[in-house]
Amino acid sequence: MLSCFNTKSQSEISCCVHKQTLSLSLSISLSKASSCSVFVCGAHSLPQLTSAKHIYREPAVSVSLPVLHSYSVFFFSLPMKIPFPKSTNQPLYTALKTRPLHPINISIPFNKPRPPPIAVRMDTDSSTTTSTAVYRHKKDKILVIMGATGCGKTRVSIDLATRFQSEIINSDKMQVYEGLDITTNKITIQDRLGVPHHLLGEFDPDDGELTPSEYRLAGGLAISGIVSRQNLPIVVGGSNSLIHALVVDRFNPELNVFDGCNPVSTQLRYNCCFLWVDVSLPVLCDYLCKRVDEMLDSGMLDELSEYYGSVDAASQIGLRKAIGVPEFDRYFKKYPPGSGCGRGMEWDRVRRGVYEVCVREIKENTCQLAKRQIGKILRLKGAGWDLKRVDATESFREVMTVTSDDHIKKRKKKRWMEVWGRDVMEPSMKIVKRFLEEE
Repeated sequence: MLSCFNTKSQSEISCCVHKQTLSLSLSISLSKASSCSVFVCGAHSLPQLTSAKHIYREPAVSVSLPVLHSYSVFFFSLPMKIPFPKSTNQPLYTALKTRPLHPINISIPFNKPRPPPIAVRMDTDSSTTTSTAVYRHKKDKILVIMGATGCGKTRVSIDLATRFQSEIINSDKMQVYEGLDITTNKITIQDRLGVPHHLLGEFDPDDGELTPSEYRLAGGLAISGIVSRQNLPIVVGGSNSLIHALVVDRFNPELNVFDGCNPVSTQLRYNCCFLWVDVSLPVLCDYLCKRVDEMLDSGMLDELSEYYGSVDAASQIGLRKAIGVPEFDRYFKKYPPGSGCGRGMEWDRVRRGVYEVCVREIKENTCQLAKRQIGKILRLKGAGWDLKRVDATESFREVMTVTSDDHIKKRKKKRWMEVWGRDVMEPSMKIVKRFLEEE
């Protein structure tokens, strides 16, 4: 089976070839002579470092492939800029130099074949002996951890990934970009505990804003690679629009399913286990305000100062939307980087007042973001998505009671870990284990 997907028209074309054929040829005719990008990968398993990108500048494209198993072919009519990662520990794609001649033969190694289709017997009439066999491919299983910003999704993902053979795919629309690690609250290398992460700080913000369609493509490639290594893909992040774009079977980027006017599809292209980490909004907002102070203590202001001093924020339309960047814009216009903007400098009352206004706006906007994210999650749940909810409110109440006293802090941390394990990790592990055991 060969699947073709045109991102411009949002149409899908499928065609079958005889298995006896040793090779197949795909011809793509464009309406006019223009550039075209073609991506070829195994539809159900993508080996790492073997996918390819080919760019043609002809009105027609011909690709010859060995018929080993199923393939997916993605093609784009340019101009369309796909932001490929500048660098990554585990690259998802390998870009090849432009080749002016075609057809181009793409050699793709043979992967471990998928299990044969499952036959489901459906008797139309119990009084007769005739029956119809319906064949279907099993969908790849993925775990999707959802929740508002700051609710503990990252902690849950690491705790689960260290217990199940997994790799993590980021679905936070700010954390996909390189830079501002403190401001966007990216998980550090040390805290990843050796768990592979994908689409985390991999995209150059100068390449423009990553669209849901582009994330769907990149995320799909990441899932294929993880599945081919027989690991469980764990999608983690608070950007519900990216999660929706990734998992729905038919995605239309022109429709906003969260505005209440367009229906949410329940037809998914993966076998998804949705784990919703929920925290009572008042408790979560108190914690988010505390977290902003901790981020500032960790060097957020210095990071923003370096950003405003070396980057034209207006040119990075994606990353500049990260909470903290627009809020501090007036501050750095009044006190440019290099003029002693660090918190260790002596500040006059006016400067401190401007700073405190910026911090207050960050806290307010972060709480508003959490409220919007919870609203979108409820929208998906109301549409029929099977979200498994775990309540982390009590553990966050324990976190808020921690003091600076070392003895009390140690005792409170122990209590927090007990509550976290009881209320969050135990039910989460049972949900995932049951999901993986299902046929």
